[in-house]
Amino acid sequence: MYPIILASSSPRRQEILKLLNIPFVVNPANIEETYPSDMKSEKVAEYLAVQKVKAVMKSGDSDNESTWILGADTLIILDGKIYGQPKSQEEACSFLQDFQGKTHKVMTGIALYNPESKQIVSKLCTSKVTFAQMSDEEIEWYLNTGEWHGAAGGYRIQGLASCFIKTISGTESAVMGLPIFELYDILKTQNYSLIS
Repeated sequence: MYPIILASSSPRRQEILKLLNIPFVVNPANIEETYPSDMKSEKVAEYLAVQKVKAVMKSGDSDNESTWILGADTLIILDGKIYGQPKSQEEACSFLQDFQGKTHKVMTGIALYNPESKQIVSKLCTSKVTFAQMSDEEIEWYLNTGEWHGAAGGYRIQGLASCFIKTISGTESAVMGLPIFELYDILKTQNYSLIS
């Protein structure tokens, strides 16, 4: 298997690549996470995943155009509003107050640059997560764990936030930030085989 550049510093995404025995190096994309103002909210995560791949291709750290590059982006949408990573504990608190007792969509976009075809292919995975009602004390307890740092929507499904998640429609790996089925499918269509 060829090594893949992971255009993300996410430990969760690294864990998933290790699980699949995919050799990789981490080269986080340095981009402003902006998108066209008229873009539908459901398309933003996939768009940003592609932009991350393009940024690494242009970074000049090495001959990146001859290497497989994987980008991913995860966003949460509730009532048409996009929630990314909270910038402060106060913002994380407001996110959790919005989510509690409701169902929101988790949109994870993945993009893969194929150095053989010189093409970027992408996919979007949608999951739905339903939070239970949470008391102010529960929200404060969760925020004090620090898990909200660097997490879309201010929570980590694989951590203590699972105490408050009633249901998931979709896959846990997608909510973690790298959907395994979609990743395997996109690699297979690009003739990158995990089976040797």
